[in-house]
Amino acid sequence: MAKTDIAKSGERAMARPRDIFSAMRDDMDRLFERFEQGWPRWPTGFGRAERMTMPELDVHESDDAVTVEAELPGVDEKDVTVTLANGVLTIKGEKKQEKEEKAESYHVTERSFGSFERSVLLPDTIDDSKIEATFDKGVLKVSAAKKPEAVRAARKIEISKG
Repeated sequence: MAKTDIAKSGERAMARPRDIFSAMRDDMDRLFERFEQGWPRWPTGFGRAERMTMPELDVHESDDAVTVEAELPGVDEKDVTVTLANGVLTIKGEKKQEKEEKAESYHVTERSFGSFERSVLLPDTIDDSKIEATFDKGVLKVSAAKKPEAVRAARKIEISKG
């Protein structure tokens, strides 16, 4: 009877014969899983239906504004739209990538497409008429100013003993 090892893959466990190649494959799987953590996954496989995960958003709030930043590497500014409806800021975009390689004995054209949509509920203190968006070097920055009456100076509150 062959010796087996239980290797977990996500939520499921699989039994496979334990040999040098299985151990090496397990080590490589773990290496790639660690490497991919925390990176946005854009379409990478040309000619295949690839899943596109959403780009991560950074949302910052100051005394006078809310700022939303999205890193969109490889996305063209004309392929991004920003809308505001009922207090919800929505960022939509599409990444289009084409690679062409020609040589004497071959010609390869590869295309990849993927789209994303992210929405953020903004606080009621935002002035809908004072929202600006900029796109620079693959980073979208949306700044939403707060209404003047919502901007209040911080004050210290004394604590009394009960």
